[in-house]
Amino acid sequence: MIIIIIRTLIIYFSLLLIMRVMGKRQLGEMELTEFVVAVLVADLAANPLQDLGIPMINGIVPIITLFCCEVLLTWIGGKSIRFRAIMFDKPSILIEHGRIDPAEMAKNRFTPEELMKALRAKDCVDVSKIQYAILETDGKISILKEPAEAPVSAKQFGAEIPHKGLPHIVISEGRIISDNLAIAGFDERWLEERIKTTKYSSAKDIYIMTVDEAGNVYISGKDGR
Repeated sequence: MIIIIIRTLIIYFSLLLIMRVMGKRQLGEMELTEFVVAVLVADLAANPLQDLGIPMINGIVPIITLFCCEVLLTWIGGKSIRFRAIMFDKPSILIEHGRIDPAEMAKNRFTPEELMKALRAKDCVDVSKIQYAILETDGKISILKEPAEAPVSAKQFGAEIPHKGLPHIVISEGRIISDNLAIAGFDERWLEERIKTTKYSSAKDIYIMTVDEAGNVYISGKDGR
Protein backbone atom coordinates (compact mmCIF):
# COMPACT_ATOMS: atom_id res chain seq x y z
CA MET A 1 0.00 0.00 0.00
CA ILE A 2 2.81 2.40 0.91
CA ILE A 3 4.48 1.73 -2.45
CA ILE A 4 1.27 2.58 -4.32
CA ILE A 5 0.90 5.85 -2.40
CA ILE A 6 4.54 6.83 -3.05
CA ARG A 7 4.30 6.03 -6.78
CA THR A 8 1.06 8.00 -7.04
CA LEU A 9 2.58 11.03 -5.33
CA ILE A 10 5.66 10.90 -7.58
CA ILE A 11 3.53 10.84 -10.74
CA TYR A 12 1.18 13.51 -9.37
CA PHE A 13 3.86 16.03 -8.46
CA SER A 14 5.80 15.30 -11.67
CA LEU A 15 2.73 16.17 -13.73
CA LEU A 16 2.07 19.27 -11.63
CA LEU A 17 5.64 20.47 -12.19
CA ILE A 18 5.49 19.81 -15.94
CA MET A 19 2.14 21.59 -16.37
CA ARG A 20 3.42 24.47 -14.24
CA VAL A 21 6.45 24.90 -16.50
CA MET A 22 4.30 24.66 -19.65
CA GLY A 23 2.30 27.65 -18.43
CA LYS A 24 -1.34 28.56 -17.81
CA ARG A 25 -2.22 28.90 -21.50
CA GLN A 26 -2.29 25.11 -21.88
CA LEU A 27 -4.98 24.92 -19.18
CA GLY A 28 -7.36 27.31 -20.90
CA GLU A 29 -6.64 27.02 -24.61
CA MET A 30 -5.55 23.66 -25.98
CA GLU A 31 -4.05 23.50 -29.44
CA LEU A 32 -3.87 20.26 -31.45
CA THR A 33 -0.35 19.36 -30.31
CA GLU A 34 -1.25 20.14 -26.70
CA PHE A 35 -4.34 17.94 -26.91
CA VAL A 36 -2.24 15.03 -28.23
CA VAL A 37 0.28 15.51 -25.43
CA ALA A 38 -2.50 15.65 -22.81
CA VAL A 39 -4.02 12.36 -24.06
CA LEU A 40 -0.66 10.57 -24.17
CA VAL A 41 0.45 11.89 -20.79
CA ALA A 42 -2.79 10.70 -19.17
CA ASP A 43 -2.22 7.19 -20.52
CA LEU A 44 1.48 7.11 -19.65
CA ALA A 45 0.85 8.36 -16.12
CA ALA A 46 -1.81 5.70 -15.52
CA ASN A 47 0.37 2.72 -16.51
CA PRO A 48 2.86 2.84 -13.59
CA LEU A 49 -0.03 3.36 -11.18
CA GLN A 50 -2.02 0.38 -12.41
CA ASP A 51 0.89 -2.04 -12.80
CA LEU A 52 3.42 -2.06 -9.97
CA GLY A 53 5.69 -4.22 -12.14
CA ILE A 54 6.38 -1.26 -14.43
CA PRO A 55 9.38 0.80 -13.22
CA MET A 56 8.56 4.40 -12.41
CA ILE A 57 11.24 5.57 -14.81
CA ASN A 58 9.31 3.94 -17.68
CA GLY A 59 6.44 6.31 -17.01
CA ILE A 60 8.31 9.49 -16.15
CA VAL A 61 10.83 9.46 -19.05
CA PRO A 62 8.15 9.34 -21.81
CA ILE A 63 6.22 12.12 -20.08
CA ILE A 64 9.32 14.33 -19.92
CA THR A 65 10.06 13.48 -23.56
CA LEU A 66 6.58 14.59 -24.62
CA PHE A 67 6.97 17.75 -22.57
CA CYS A 68 10.27 18.55 -24.32
CA CYS A 69 8.68 17.92 -27.73
CA GLU A 70 5.81 20.28 -26.90
CA VAL A 71 8.18 23.01 -25.73
CA LEU A 72 10.33 22.55 -28.85
CA LEU A 73 7.33 22.69 -31.22
CA THR A 74 6.01 25.79 -29.47
CA TRP A 75 9.42 27.47 -29.75
CA ILE A 76 9.76 26.62 -33.45
CA GLY A 77 6.19 27.81 -34.04
CA GLY A 78 7.10 31.13 -32.48
CA LYS A 79 10.00 31.51 -34.91
CA SER A 80 8.40 30.24 -38.13
CA ILE A 81 5.00 31.40 -39.41
CA ARG A 82 4.91 28.61 -42.03
CA PHE A 83 5.67 25.91 -39.47
CA ARG A 84 3.05 27.35 -37.14
CA ALA A 85 0.45 27.24 -39.91
CA ILE A 86 1.29 23.59 -40.67
CA MET A 87 1.28 22.37 -37.08
CA PHE A 88 -1.41 24.54 -35.52
CA ASP A 89 -3.51 25.34 -38.62
CA LYS A 90 -5.02 28.79 -39.18
CA PRO A 91 -8.26 30.40 -37.97
CA SER A 92 -11.25 29.85 -40.27
CA ILE A 93 -13.82 32.53 -41.10
CA LEU A 94 -17.22 30.83 -40.84
CA ILE A 95 -19.33 33.99 -41.19
CA GLU A 96 -18.42 37.13 -43.14
CA HIS A 97 -20.81 40.10 -43.15
CA GLY A 98 -23.80 37.95 -42.31
CA ARG A 99 -23.02 35.23 -44.87
CA ILE A 100 -22.13 31.71 -43.74
CA ASP A 101 -19.32 30.08 -45.73
CA PRO A 102 -20.42 26.47 -46.49
CA ALA A 103 -16.93 25.52 -47.71
CA GLU A 104 -15.27 26.54 -44.44
CA MET A 105 -18.06 24.87 -42.48
CA ALA A 106 -17.49 21.59 -44.34
CA LYS A 107 -13.70 21.89 -44.10
CA ASN A 108 -13.91 22.13 -40.31
CA ARG A 109 -16.74 19.55 -40.09
CA PHE A 110 -18.92 22.17 -38.44
CA THR A 111 -22.68 21.69 -38.72
CA PRO A 112 -25.25 24.54 -38.81
CA GLU A 113 -26.62 23.31 -35.49
CA GLU A 114 -23.20 23.50 -33.87
CA LEU A 115 -22.67 26.98 -35.29
CA MET A 116 -25.98 28.26 -33.95
CA LYS A 117 -25.25 26.73 -30.56
CA ALA A 118 -21.88 28.51 -30.46
CA LEU A 119 -23.49 31.81 -31.49
CA ARG A 120 -26.15 31.52 -28.79
CA ALA A 121 -23.37 31.02 -26.24
CA LYS A 122 -22.01 34.40 -27.40
CA ASP A 123 -25.48 36.05 -27.16
CA CYS A 124 -25.67 36.31 -30.96
CA VAL A 125 -28.86 34.87 -32.45
CA ASP A 126 -29.10 36.99 -35.60
CA VAL A 127 -26.50 35.87 -38.16
CA SER A 128 -27.18 38.88 -40.39
CA LYS A 129 -25.79 41.20 -37.67
CA ILE A 130 -22.46 39.39 -37.41
CA GLN A 131 -19.52 40.91 -39.25
CA TYR A 132 -17.16 38.00 -38.66
CA ALA A 133 -17.40 34.66 -36.86
CA ILE A 134 -13.95 33.10 -36.66
CA LEU A 135 -13.21 29.53 -35.63
CA GLU A 136 -9.93 29.78 -33.74
CA THR A 137 -7.26 27.09 -33.75
CA ASP A 138 -8.25 25.99 -30.24
CA GLY A 139 -11.83 25.30 -31.35
CA LYS A 140 -13.39 28.42 -29.87
CA ILE A 141 -15.43 30.89 -31.90
CA SER A 142 -14.72 34.63 -31.84
CA ILE A 143 -17.56 36.98 -32.78
CA LEU A 144 -17.22 40.47 -34.23
CA LYS A 145 -20.56 42.23 -34.69
CA GLU A 146 -21.36 44.76 -37.37
CA PRO A 147 -20.38 48.31 -36.30
CA ALA A 148 -24.04 49.36 -36.02
CA GLU A 149 -24.61 46.53 -33.51
CA ALA A 150 -21.55 47.24 -31.38
CA PRO A 151 -22.22 48.55 -27.85
CA VAL A 152 -21.81 52.28 -27.37
CA SER A 153 -18.85 53.29 -25.22
CA ALA A 154 -18.59 56.17 -22.76
CA LYS A 155 -15.93 57.71 -24.98
CA GLN A 156 -18.39 57.98 -27.86
CA PHE A 157 -20.71 59.95 -25.57
CA GLY A 158 -17.82 62.15 -24.45
CA ALA A 159 -18.22 61.01 -20.86
CA GLU A 160 -15.21 60.65 -18.58
CA ILE A 161 -15.19 57.55 -16.42
CA PRO A 162 -12.95 57.74 -13.32
CA HIS A 163 -10.23 55.12 -13.09
CA LYS A 164 -10.93 52.71 -10.25
CA GLY A 165 -8.14 50.20 -10.70
CA LEU A 166 -8.26 46.51 -9.93
CA PRO A 167 -10.13 45.46 -6.78
CA HIS A 168 -7.87 43.68 -4.31
CA ILE A 169 -9.01 41.23 -1.64
CA VAL A 170 -7.89 42.72 1.67
CA ILE A 171 -9.92 40.43 3.95
CA SER A 172 -10.55 36.78 3.16
CA GLU A 173 -12.59 34.65 5.58
CA GLY A 174 -11.75 36.93 8.46
CA ARG A 175 -8.04 37.16 7.69
CA ILE A 176 -6.38 40.44 6.71
CA ILE A 177 -4.16 40.21 3.62
CA SER A 178 -1.57 42.90 4.31
CA ASP A 179 0.23 42.54 0.97
CA ASN A 180 -2.93 43.28 -1.04
CA LEU A 181 -3.76 46.14 1.30
CA ALA A 182 -0.38 47.74 0.57
CA ILE A 183 -0.79 47.18 -3.19
CA ALA A 184 -4.11 49.04 -3.05
CA GLY A 185 -2.34 51.93 -1.30
CA PHE A 186 -3.80 51.54 2.19
CA ASP A 187 -2.67 50.30 5.59
CA GLU A 188 -4.25 48.37 8.48
CA ARG A 189 -5.06 51.57 10.34
CA TRP A 190 -7.18 52.72 7.40
CA LEU A 191 -8.76 49.26 7.30
CA GLU A 192 -9.73 49.38 10.96
CA GLU A 193 -11.27 52.83 10.55
CA ARG A 194 -13.17 51.66 7.47
CA ILE A 195 -14.55 48.61 9.30
CA LYS A 196 -15.81 50.85 12.11
CA THR A 197 -18.11 52.57 9.61
CA THR A 198 -19.83 49.25 8.91
CA LYS A 199 -22.06 47.00 11.02
CA TYR A 200 -19.12 44.67 11.67
CA SER A 201 -16.93 45.00 14.73
CA SER A 202 -13.76 43.45 13.34
CA ALA A 203 -12.19 41.74 10.34
CA LYS A 204 -13.09 38.34 11.84
CA ASP A 205 -16.77 39.04 11.09
CA ILE A 206 -16.12 39.69 7.40
CA TYR A 207 -16.10 36.90 4.82
CA ILE A 208 -14.60 38.98 2.01
CA MET A 209 -13.65 42.62 1.58
CA THR A 210 -12.20 44.18 -1.55
CA VAL A 211 -10.89 47.67 -2.20
CA ASP A 212 -9.69 49.31 -5.39
CA GLU A 213 -7.18 52.12 -5.87
CA ALA A 214 -9.94 54.72 -5.71
CA GLY A 215 -10.99 53.50 -2.28
CA ASN A 216 -14.23 51.83 -3.37
CA VAL A 217 -15.06 49.04 -0.96
CA TYR A 218 -17.12 45.86 -1.23
CA ILE A 219 -17.90 43.89 1.93
CA SER A 220 -19.72 40.61 2.47
CA GLY A 221 -19.99 39.33 6.02
CA LYS A 222 -19.91 35.82 7.39
CA ASP A 223 -23.58 36.27 8.22
CA GLY A 224 -24.34 36.25 4.48
CA ARG A 225 -25.29 39.95 4.29
